[in-house]
Amino acid sequence: MQTHDQVLIALRQIIRAIDLHSKKLERESGLTGPQLLVMQIIHDEGPVTSSVLARSVSLSQATVTTILDRLEKKAYLTRERDNKDKRKVWVSLSDTGTQVLERAPALLQESFVKSFGQMKEWEQSLLLSSLQRIASMMQASDLEAAPVLDSSEERLVNTEHNE
Repeated sequence: MQTHDQVLIALRQIIRAIDLHSKKLERESGLTGPQLLVMQIIHDEGPVTSSVLARSVSLSQATVTTILDRLEKKAYLTRERDNKDKRKVWVSLSDTGTQVLERAPALLQESFVKSFGQMKEWEQSLLLSSLQRIASMMQASDLEAAPVLDSSEERLVNTEHNE
């Protein structure tokens, strides 16, 4: 087997692992990875604005707004206008959202971050540069991406914006 085939197989295995975990997460909690990540940030930071959330998860304001809309429909969070600056909207978890978050399984990247942290610094740098090179080779360097291993939310958001 040629080396490029082995690289493509490894990439497919990574994609498959992300997809399987995304489905498990959604099946067990009813949440996508980005939704869970947004809820975790709201929980950890307290009331935040959607612009702060967008920066925290490295997603566009529009994508975060769509995620917040879905979570609000499920009554997992509340939005409240600032008393002084009516342009600001504060987002907080509801009691239901807090309960759902407490029962939700861990995100896939949590185990990755732990394993990655156990690697030597030179190994981390080598892995990062290799992945950045692969992203560049696939013309993916400039694509919007959050630090969350999930395949569902962005696909849904992009589909909605393209219809």
